[in-house]
Amino acid sequence: MKKYMLKRILFSIFSLLVVVMVVMFLVYTCIHRDVIFQTDDMWNKKSNNERTIYEYNQYQKYGYCTYVDYAMFVKNKYVEKVGEGYDKDDGYKADIQAIQDPETYMENETVKEFYEEYSSKSGCEVKYYEPVRYNNGRLQKGGKAYLIAVTERNVFFRLWDYIKNFFSVETTDMVQDEELTDRYVRFEKDPYSGLFAIVGSGTHHKYLLYFDGRFPFIHQNWIHINLGTSYTTYRDQEITTVINNPTGDIKATLQQYPTMIGTDQYEETAIDFHSLTYNTGTLSEDELAKFPDKYTVYSYNRGGLSIIENSFVIGLIATILQYIIGLPLGILIARKKDGLADKIGNAYIIFIMSVPSLAYIFMFAALMTKAFGLPYKFANAEVKWMAYILPTISLALPSIGSTMKWMRRYMIDQMNSDYVKFARAEGLSEREIYRIHISRNALIPLVHGIPGNIILCLTGAIITERVYSVPGVGNLLTTALNAHDNGVIVACTVFYTSLSILSIILGDVLLAKYDPRISLSDEGGGGR
Repeated sequence: MKKYMLKRILFSIFSLLVVVMVVMFLVYTCIHRDVIFQTDDMWNKKSNNERTIYEYNQYQKYGYCTYVDYAMFVKNKYVEKVGEGYDKDDGYKADIQAIQDPETYMENETVKEFYEEYSSKSGCEVKYYEPVRYNNGRLQKGGKAYLIAVTERNVFFRLWDYIKNFFSVETTDMVQDEELTDRYVRFEKDPYSGLFAIVGSGTHHKYLLYFDGRFPFIHQNWIHINLGTSYTTYRDQEITTVINNPTGDIKATLQQYPTMIGTDQYEETAIDFHSLTYNTGTLSEDELAKFPDKYTVYSYNRGGLSIIENSFVIGLIATILQYIIGLPLGILIARKKDGLADKIGNAYIIFIMSVPSLAYIFMFAALMTKAFGLPYKFANAEVKWMAYILPTISLALPSIGSTMKWMRRYMIDQMNSDYVKFARAEGLSEREIYRIHISRNALIPLVHGIPGNIILCLTGAIITERVYSVPGVGNLLTTALNAHDNGVIVACTVFYTSLSILSIILGDVLLAKYDPRISLSDEGGGGR
């Protein structure tokens, strides 16, 4: 068992790396990088060389390349030589202005230094963009000259950076501020939950581990899984934050600011005080009055479920319906083979499996909204729980049909087995034969998929969530694909692949527990 699990885990990690590398290659190499500007309003407002430099800024942010601007190179040189008053130095001004003359710029010593330093680096290319002028010599808008050094990033370095930064742990040395002298991690009484919390100073977050009334009731900001950053769909937000934060409206309640604790003062605010992070800037008078330290940056409390919770709730209820309806019906139509129940059941199976998903979803949605007045779009529901009905049932219907089909097939296969004939010869009733022998053995192939069906609820249903505008993981992926949000696409790949691998391993373990004939050990020739 241990040997099997170790081999399975190692192979799974290798498979995950291969899948992520392939997706990165497809996203960053096979698709032209300019697609990231299709919905970028800032790109449309820029022109000439200014647009080109903006493009390189975005390419660097998205991970296509790294680049160094000549102006920053000059600034660093003069900061070392002159100090913070570098911009008042005549030499600095002359070096900055030098590249604006395409005929003489290569005579400048600082320009030569720039070329020498970056031309010698492997994979680095120095690019000069001449000033763009009208026929009368006047500089066009955005036509200022630029000198940059660009290094393209290949898929292997990109994958290594992703792996290297996948996990991070907050430490007391994370905040770089000379004013902060008291650094610690300790237990404290949490005034916002009435319980204890682990609190840090010098860490990025103040509350590292805490309790509240939101499922799963215990939360942490200590260890971070860095899936990447969304630059298009959710501007510069970490993807783990995007999928975990509630998606409802801001929710204000009567609370006490940290300096009010111990008094009878309360204010109505939507601040989530457990989200406080360190403010490296200068505090305002209002912040000084309400906060005892520089942990003054926060997010807001919101109602509703998060993206991942929306997907999981819909998927889990659909999965429960799949088994509690599909299995009994599958057993029924198998026992009534070629009867009326079997014909009706097969008609449903053929319909639900043959009609395209989009077609039956729209048909079902039209019928249910007209007959029962159920909300069609998720955001339009006045009673929020009603918004889950249509996507949940739409997701459950084909799963019920699939479970019915396979349960019927496996049971019919088992009916002709020798052990069934022996059971009848021993005098067992048909009910006992079906309940004790046929049903149990027919379930064996289906048991393997149960963990996967539950775990993969977290990944959402792409078509269903898109049709009903559910703010879930499946809808997140399609939105990212349309917006060419590379960070979200790669993150969803890691998320989907990891859960798929985990579901297969758990399926094997559950199958071995359910059927004693199956072993996960290589000993005795019974290995699986």
